[in-house]
Amino acid sequence: MPTFFTISGVKIQLFFRDHAPPHFHTSIAEYKAIIKIETAEILEGELPRNKKKEILEWAIENKEVLMEIWNELND
Repeated sequence: MPTFFTISGVKIQLFFRDHAPPHFHTSIAEYKAIIKIETAEILEGELPRNKKKEILEWAIENKEVLMEIWNELND
């Protein structure tokens, strides 16, 4: 479970040979969420209210980088 980024304490992880659709995992304290890269939509789980907006905006801004990492790990 490599952590590629940490945004305001939220770990952003992408896994080797993970299932579709392209997504990343987040975790902070007891919160965990899976976020679809293409749409920045939470597929599963939740984030704290004070972190959710920041992480989803970050995901939109960094979609290309996230997809590059996804493709490297899942080719």
